[in-house]
Amino acid sequence: MAFPADLTSTLTGASIYQLKRWRRTGLLVPEAQPFRPPLYSFRDLVAIRTVVWLRTEVSLQRIRKALANLPVLDFTEHPAAYEFATDGKSIGVLDENRQVVDLVERPGQIQIFNLAEVFSEFENKSGRRVVNFRKPRDHLEVHAGRLGGWPTVLHTRVPYDDVAKLLRTGDIRPEQVSRFYPSVTAEAAVDAYEFDREVRSMTRRARAA
Repeated sequence: MAFPADLTSTLTGASIYQLKRWRRTGLLVPEAQPFRPPLYSFRDLVAIRTVVWLRTEVSLQRIRKALANLPVLDFTEHPAAYEFATDGKSIGVLDENRQVVDLVERPGQIQIFNLAEVFSEFENKSGRRVVNFRKPRDHLEVHAGRLGGWPTVLHTRVPYDDVAKLLRTGDIRPEQVSRFYPSVTAEAAVDAYEFDREVRSMTRRARAA
């Protein structure tokens, strides 16, 4: 499953402008499709969200250095494969022995840092609320093994945007969605619609900027 920039922005807290800049500078290049339109993998989303969280604690320059030092220190997987930590100055990565290896200040040395709470709801550097990654709404969830991580209605395989499409015209009310998707409650339908509005607003903001 590939994620467009607007959904990627909503789920990670990175603005569409930031995503564009990070593609251009090589910080985070989409592995699904790097050219227009850019499409991100689920792993990309995890990595981007990690960068956004770390950016609340340390400078982007230090984050760039940390990511650049991953392969140097033999961390050769996609950045999403690792857990990161910070003390507000440096950045560390958890190794196979569950020890934190410094990536910036003292590369390669074991340090004691706080692990980043990347998947919880938080406020990014710009003050924008970043949704809970695993549960962006009460009745929606992101499950890596379900539809490639595409957000679905809670405990179902129904994509949030399929539900939202039914409600966009106003001809169908939330309580009527169960005629099409029996497992989708009216509350879940409202959550899907509201989340879809937030996703689509990202593209409108980018065009207006």
